[in-house]
Amino acid sequence: MSDCCGGDTCGEKKTPEDSGLPLCPECGKKGKKVERVTLMALLTPQARGRLTDDAWRFCGTGGCDVVYFSGERILRQEDVNVRVGQKETDPSRYVCYCFNHTVQSIRDEFEKTGKTTVVESITEKIKAKKCACEYTNPQGTCCLRNVRAAVKEVISGKYSTNGRERKKAS
Repeated sequence: MSDCCGGDTCGEKKTPEDSGLPLCPECGKKGKKVERVTLMALLTPQARGRLTDDAWRFCGTGGCDVVYFSGERILRQEDVNVRVGQKETDPSRYVCYCFNHTVQSIRDEFEKTGKTTVVESITEKIKAKKCACEYTNPQGTCCLRNVRAAVKEVISGKYSTNGRERKKAS
């Protein structure tokens, strides 16, 4: 669960150049190391055949078609067996792959009850060792950071009841 707290929200911010992490060859953003077990679980058979023993990174940048990269070698969305919710804005996108939570399901609960229990529910299941993030989540790590971000979007009113993004009033 320590990965859930990492990144820009915790500790000192560093630039990709400071961290020494490889950058995505297409968008230039830093990638997060992903374990081979994640790649083997989520890649198509053809893409698995293109894997090398080198370290691979996950690119979570929206708008960038690269999902995984190793140096200049890249794997795109069509090489992955699941939708990569981290790259999408549609409310039907998954934010928790282990327990099938989407932005839409979070929004539906919030609109119905005035609150959301998704973070608590997932946390309980993590404590009970019922998650399998390394096999189901394209980023290969815990989803709680993504879920918390989705909850903030829903509470802020970003999504209307018809599932389309609200336009900000000028």
